[in-house]
Order: sequence, then C-alpha cells, then structure tokens
Amino acid sequence: MAIFKKTKAKIRPKDKEKKNGLLAETRKKHRGDARAGRVIGGTAFFLFAVLLVFAFFQNAGSGGELVLKIGRLLLGSAIFILPFICVLGGLLFFGMRSYSSKVALALAAGLTISVAGLLGALEEIRSGVEGMGGAVGFLVAFPLLTIFGFWVTLLILAAGLAATLVLFWQFLEHPEMEEDEDRSLAEKVQEHMRKILEPKFDIESVDPESKQPAPASEKEEKKELAFFPVPAPKRAGAGSSLIPPLSLLDAGRSAPNAGDIKTYAAIMKKTLENFDIDIEMAEVNVGPSVTQYAFKPAEGVKLSRITGLANDLALALAAHPLRIEAPIPGKSLVGVEIPNRIRAQVRLRFMMEESKFAQGLQVLPIALGRDVAGTPVIVDLSRMPHLMVAGATGSGKTIALNNIILSMLYKQDPENLRFILVDPKRVEFSMYNDLPHLLAPVIHDTQETINILKWLIKEMERRFHLFSRTKARDIAVYHALYAEEQMKMGEEKESLMEQIPYIVLVIDELADLMASRGKEIEGFIVRLAQMSRAVGIHLVLATQRPSVEVITGLIKANITSRVAFQVASQIDSRTILDMAGAEKLLGEGDMLFLSAEFSKPKRIQGAYVSDKEVRRVITWLAKAAEEKPRDMISEEELSQHAQSFDGWSGIGGEQGGDDPLYEEAKRIVMEAKKASASLL
Repeated sequence: MAIFKKTKAKIRPKDKEKKNGLLAETRKKHRGDARAGRVIGGTAFFLFAVLLVFAFFQNAGSGGELVLKIGRLLLGSAIFILPFICVLGGLLFFGMRSYSSKVALALAAGLTISVAGLLGALEEIRSGVEGMGGAVGFLVAFPLLTIFGFWVTLLILAAGLAATLVLFWQFLEHPEMEEDEDRSLAEKVQEHMRKILEPKFDIESVDPESKQPAPASEKEEKKELAFFPVPAPKRAGAGSSLIPPLSLLDAGRSAPNAGDIKTYAAIMKKTLENFDIDIEMAEVNVGPSVTQYAFKPAEGVKLSRITGLANDLALALAAHPLRIEAPIPGKSLVGVEIPNRIRAQVRLRFMMEESKFAQGLQVLPIALGRDVAGTPVIVDLSRMPHLMVAGATGSGKTIALNNIILSMLYKQDPENLRFILVDPKRVEFSMYNDLPHLLAPVIHDTQETINILKWLIKEMERRFHLFSRTKARDIAVYHALYAEEQMKMGEEKESLMEQIPYIVLVIDELADLMASRGKEIEGFIVRLAQMSRAVGIHLVLATQRPSVEVITGLIKANITSRVAFQVASQIDSRTILDMAGAEKLLGEGDMLFLSAEFSKPKRIQGAYVSDKEVRRVITWLAKAAEEKPRDMISEEELSQHAQSFDGWSGIGGEQGGDDPLYEEAKRIVMEAKKASASLL
C-alpha cells in the first residue's frame, strides 16, 4: 500500500516580470511584421496607379495594354478614375496604425464599385457591358434599375459613393493611434481574458512539520474576515452574549409587479384634466405593496380638490383602495398610492441584514418594514418611548408584535433586556414561555396583569431613587457609569452598582383588560407612560378594537408613537391616528406609522416573520441559556408587591378611604342631594 505524505499549500506572489517581458517582445515583433505589410501594400497601390497612367498614354507595353483592356471591360469609363483610387489606397496603407490591409482593400474596392455603378446607371444600360460602367457597373446598376427605377437607383449609388469617400477621409484625417491599438480585436480580447483567468499565486507543497508563526498582519486579516455569527449556540457563561444567528430566519425574496406604469400615469393625468386640474408627473416610486405616483399640480390648484377626487381616480384606474397623500412630506408634490398587482414580501432577515440595523446605534431597534420607496424603516423603541399598535383581525397585528420582539432579541441579550408578555387570549405568546429574556411567565389573567403593573410602578420608583443616588439623569447615563465603575473595580471585585436591564411590557389585547378593569388599568398605564422612559421601562400596547373606550384620550396623549393596520371604518382610523387613512390600507402587514419624527403618517409594508422562525429563535436561545439560572419574578412576589402597594390605583380608583376630607365631602353631598366641584 502506498503511503502519501500530507502536504499543505503555501501561497506566494507570482513573478510576473518574465511574462511581461515575453509579452512585450511578442508585441514588438508583431508590430514590426504589421508595418512591413503596410509598406508593401502601399507600394503596390502606388505602382498600379503609375502602371495605369502609363497605359493610358500607351507607354506600358503589351502588358499595360492588356491591363487597360481588361479594366475597360470590367469598369468601362471608370477605369480613368482607378489611378486616383489607388493613390488614396496607398496613402491609407502608409498612414494607418491600427487597421489591417483588408480595410484599405475593402475601401478601395467599394469606391471603385460605387463609381462604376453610378456610371452604369447614367448610361441607363443602353450599351450593356461595353457602356460607361463596364461589366461591374452593369451587375450593380441593372438589378437596382429593374426594382427601383432610374432616380431611386441614382440616389442609392450616389449615397454609397459619398459614404465611401467619407470613410476614406476619416481614415486619412486620423491616422495616429496608440501603439497598443496595433493589436487586433481578437488579441486584445485574449489578453484581457488571460489577465482575468490567470492565477494570482503559485502553489507550492511544503512540509507540514515546518510550521512557522503567521505574521501579525495575516492574523489581523483573518479576524476581519470572521464577521458572521456561528449558527451553533454557545452555552451562556460569564460575559457571553446570547444573540441568535440570522441563519435561523428564512431568506426568501420576491419582486413586486406594479403593472403598466406609463398607462396608469397617462390615465391619472387625463382624469384630472377632465376636472380642469393640470398636473406634471414628477416621479414614480414602486414599493413592496403599493406604487406611489407623485405629481406637481399647477399653480393655484387647491389640494382639497385633488383629494376630493379620490373615488373618481379609483374608478378610472380600476384600483381600490386608493390613497392620496397631499402633500408628500418634505416635497412639493402630491402622491397617489395604487396597489401593486403582485405584492412583494418583506422578510425580517433582510431587514436585519441592512447596515442601519446591523451597525446602527439603536438600543431597542424595531425593523418595521419598507416604505413606498422601498427604503427600510428601522426605529428605536427607547426614543419613542412607547408604542400603540391597532388593527382589525387578520391585518398583521400579531406578526408585527412577533417582529418587534425578535428585532430586539437580535440586539440585546437577557442581561440587558427583559420582557413582560401579557396575553389575555392565551394563544398568541405561548411560544415564548422558554424565552430566557422573560422577567415573568406569560401572563393571561387580568388580576395578574394588574399585579405586574403595580410591580412595574414600584420598580420605576426604585430606579428613580437609585438614579438620584448615583446622579444619573437616565438609564443611558447610568449604564455608562456602571461600565466605568466595572473597569475601575476589575473582574475580581463586585461592582457597588447593580446592573439594570431595559424592561419592555407587551400587551397583546388591551381591549379585554379595559373591559373588566378599565379605569384601574388606564391609571397604571398612564402613570408608566408618563415617567418610565428615563428608567428604561417601555410599553407596547396592541388591540384589535380601536375604540375610544380602549384607546382613551389620556392613553393617546401619553403614547404618541402609533402603528395603524387596516381598520373597518374611518372612525377607527381617527381613533388611532387622529386622521383618516387606515381604512384604505390593504391588510397583510400594510400599515401607517405615526411618531414624533414624522409630521404625517408614513406608509410601510411590515416585515414578515412566521411562527416557525419564531420557534427556531426561541429554541436556540433556550438551548444556549439552559445552564444559566433564569432570574424571574414569581407569583408570590407579585402578590406581595400588590398587597404592599400604597393604595394608589390610578384614575377613578377607590382611594377615598384614607382621605381626611372624605367624610365631610360625603356629608355635604348628601345634604345638598347633588355633587359638583364648585359645591365641594
């Protein structure tokens, strides 16, 4: 049995100087041969011209007479122009640099044939082959005269003669070319392909025992190349980061089909002209779900006239629902949004691969989706600082909540981010029970929700006292102080400051909670929304019944960032956004996003993430953190916090038992048999 010794490949730069010298020598030889050929060809042209001139005067002997006889038979009277053509051909041979002899011969032959044909046409074929054009003129002119007649034939032959003369002039006027252009096109292509395909390194076999340490530059280069996360989960330990890999998410792509854009633009312009509104089309933006046609109306046209024609435009374009944005924020244009024939699905993975998400400075990023121009929209929950999500059943609300949670899971580990999930329907958040980021088990009961809200208020007050002692203005400053103290103390000593994670409370269906304990829950939510941003506690509230009983005025006043999916009526849209528009959405993730950054709602096609992808991410995180103890709040702790609560129960709560003026106010109301603020 043959035994082969293992070898490793050693890469070294290739010595190119020898090859370059060989190529230069080959090119030089090729140029010399080409110059010799041009000299011979030019001399032959000049000698033939001299021979013809001597033959005309019968001074070329019998050979000259034979050449003249054959020339008259072939070219007729055009034989007298042939010396002039030969002189031009000779000049072209001597003057050109990058063109082959075939070009000069072709031009000379073309000029000769054009002259002979022209003379043959002028003769009108009266004398056949012995006419002014000779045999060549007859063969050229006769078919053209038969098909087109005299005048068209004359025009065609004159155009051919003029084109040939122009080509002669161009080649004679610009003879100087780069020496590198002496090569033929085939040679240039071959050399270019050789440069592309030739190996940049030579491979040599070296002994594996002779191991040498790699230079520092090579090590740094290897570190720079290793930028993708490894899919295999790592056990959580001291200082480890539980960030799942993107390979757990699906990576399908699809392209939208907007239909015939030019036809839609023409119909839109004609429809508005029928109502005496002149417009000028400016741009067209093809988004994942809709295409926005932006135009500039004529001066003096009120925008209300255009928005009032929404139904007429929808009828003319056969597009429903149609939404008009007048004006487009930041532009002096009006936008008409028409649904695409085929919608493109926006995958969450591609949103996370965007540099804005991967390299962004957002603390709690949310990859919402792509706008009507296809631009990714990634927002930061820590800056909002709370979010209201509303939409009808099947509009994409639950997928959006999964998207929000997964976006933050791909940015923060359990040491920096904790979730509290409230699911009154008991089916939406059940897959998150094994999530190591959970601060408490998924909550289903209304009383448990009230207890967790009370705990959050207690935690908020505790953090405010902690920030006051450490002189930190908000959680970002506190984290900076905590990191600075850890660097000073070192790893051996414990820090005197405690690590405080961000807390995100997600309520899937607010309407069920408001129906049973509305005033009490509203008071807790309003208090948290007013004060919790600075201490790192954020709220995400969702409902499928956007009524004024659920989204009250106080909640709307304190939660300014809102996402509206498709709703049933314009009233529901005004309840969420304080304006119409959500009733014209398409569903399946089509949303309007309103925040303090935008003066008007921005239309976005939400990112899609399936339940299978969510389960894969949760399973990966649970397996990676299975050896790390989970720090969660038990039901007993929640009950103790609720019992020790100071009695404040929000707006409309029953706090009067401890009020010293309660009994006196009660007596006055009973005596007067009416109650009012002025009476008390």
